[in-house]
Amino acid sequence: MLEARDLGYGYPGRAVGRGLDLELGAGEVLCLLGPNGGGKTTLFRTLLGLLPAQAGTVRLAGQSLETLQRADVARRMGYVPQVHGAQFAFTVREAVLMGRTAHIGMFAAPGPADRDAAEGAIQALGIGALAERVITELSGGERQLAMIARALAQGARALVLDEPTASLDFGNQVRVLREIRRLAAEGYAVVFSTHDPGQAFLAASRVLLLAHGGARLQGTPAEVITAENLHDVYGVEVRVAALEGVRVCMPVL
Repeated sequence: MLEARDLGYGYPGRAVGRGLDLELGAGEVLCLLGPNGGGKTTLFRTLLGLLPAQAGTVRLAGQSLETLQRADVARRMGYVPQVHGAQFAFTVREAVLMGRTAHIGMFAAPGPADRDAAEGAIQALGIGALAERVITELSGGERQLAMIARALAQGARALVLDEPTASLDFGNQVRVLREIRRLAAEGYAVVFSTHDPGQAFLAASRVLLLAHGGARLQGTPAEVITAENLHDVYGVEVRVAALEGVRVCMPVL
C-alpha cells in the first residue's frame, strides 16, 4: 500500500533523513520510534506529499505520489496529526463527516453515501455515544478517537497517525492502541509514531528506529527494541524484559 525507496526528506536547504527504504502492506502496523527532532513528523509529511521528497520515490497503492492529485492521496491515505486543537464547535458527527471532503465536489453537499461512511466510521470506533457531543468539549482521548474516525471516513485503507497517544491518560492510550490492532486485523495498513517503545510490542508488527540522519534500524519489535539499540539512540540505560509473556521497556534510573 505504501512504499518508499532511497528516500531523502527534509526542508529546503536542510536534509533531515536520507536513504530510507520502507514498505507497508495491508494488515501491517509500522511503529516509528526516535528522539525529539529525529525526523518522524518530517518523514510523515513527506510520505503524505505535504513536503516534496529530496531524493528517491514514494509510491501509494503502486502509483508514484508525484503523479497523484491531493484528492487522490486523501482517498487512499488518512492522516491524524500529532495535535488536534479543535477551534470550532462542531459535533463529532459533523467533524467525522468532514473526512468525506475528498469525495465531494467543491460546491456540493454531502450525500447519503457520505453520511453512511461517516456513521460507519463512528460505529467502528465505538463512539456512537459521542456523535452529538461538541468536539471542543471532549477529552483528549475522545477527540483522538473522533479524528481517527474522520480518517476512516475518508475511505482510505492506509492510515498515518502521528503520536496518536500523546498526552492521553493510560486508559485512552490503551483504547487507541486497541483500535490500531483492530484496524490492522481488518486489512488496514497503519503507521504510527510514539515516544513509548513498549507500545510497539503491543501494537506493531514492525518497527523503524529513526535518529538524526535517518533510519537507524528496521525489523520486528523484538529485533529492534533492545537495550543496546535504545541506549544508542536515546542515550539512557534501559532494560527490556518479558513480563507474563509481554515484553516491556523499563528505564534504569
